[in-house]
Amino acid sequence: MKFLAPLAMAVAFTSLSPPAFAQFQKPEDAVKYRKAAFTVMASHFGRVGAMANGRVPFDAKVAAESSAIVETMSKLPWEGFGPGTDKGDTRALPAIWTEQAKFKEGADKLQAEATKLSAAAKTGNLDAVKTAFGAVGQTCKACHDAYRKD
Repeated sequence: MKFLAPLAMAVAFTSLSPPAFAQFQKPEDAVKYRKAAFTVMASHFGRVGAMANGRVPFDAKVAAESSAIVETMSKLPWEGFGPGTDKGDTRALPAIWTEQAKFKEGADKLQAEATKLSAAAKTGNLDAVKTAFGAVGQTCKACHDAYRKD
């Protein structure tokens, strides 16, 4: 719970001042931002996955909290793919910038599936979580296959 309060404040602050966050001092800052968002999302997605795959016991509260964080984080990294962020410490493929409409479709699909995962987790039904988890995972994989270096 201690983690959720600062996260909620950061999300609220970010949503209230998007122009401030749409600008980064340097392209490297944008790359760090998007990587951090993906890292947090992956960590919480992994927690849900461990339950969905039976590696740890299902805990409805933890699944709901982690899924809510996945949903929130799924909205954040995209502004970090601006001009000049295709270089440096990144595994992003050039196709992101040459296929921007298709890349945005993938981002939108991830956000939609993450919302479904969060809703499923709130029900406390493990089977619903498993189904939604699989859909998010497929969406992540499709984007990684098309737009990320191995």
